[in-house]
Amino acid sequence: MADYIKWIRSKVGHEQIFLNYCVALIRNSEGKLLMQRRGDNHLWSFVGGCMELGEDFETALRREILEETGTTAVKIVRQLGIYTWKDVLYPNGDKVQSIDIVYICELTAPLDTSYTDEETLELRWVDLKTLSLPLFISGHKQVIRDYLAQEEGYVY
Repeated sequence: MADYIKWIRSKVGHEQIFLNYCVALIRNSEGKLLMQRRGDNHLWSFVGGCMELGEDFETALRREILEETGTTAVKIVRQLGIYTWKDVLYPNGDKVQSIDIVYICELTAPLDTSYTDEETLELRWVDLKTLSLPLFISGHKQVIRDYLAQEEGYVY
C-alpha cells in the first residue's frame, strides 16, 4: 500500500503508533557519512524513512535513498542494528515509537550533494567523531557510537 502513513493517520490521528523505518548510514571513500537536513523540522538525520506495506527492508531502504538523495548508486554493505525510539514527535503532532533497521551503505558512483526537495533541504558529508549538528532523533547518538565502535574501533 502506497502512502501507509497517510492511511494509518486517517484512522488514528496523531496518537502514538509503531512505525518501521529503514535507515542508511551512507559512507564515502573518505570515511564520512551522509546526513540530511530534513524539510519538516530543519534538523539533521540519516537518510531513510518509513516502510510501506508490502516492502521488505532493502526495498524500502533503496526507495528512501532515492527519494531523499536522488541516487540509486548505493551498495548495501550490512545491517548495523535494530533500534527503537519510544517518544518521537513530528512537527505536525504525530507521535511514533519507531523501530529503525539501520544499514551501512557505500556509494557506487559520485553523489550530487546539491540535491534538494521537499524532504531534503541539504545533504552534507560529516565526520561522526566531531559531529555537532542538531539531530532530529537524539537516539541516533547511540547509532553513531555503535557505528564508530564497530567500524573504526573508536572508544568513547
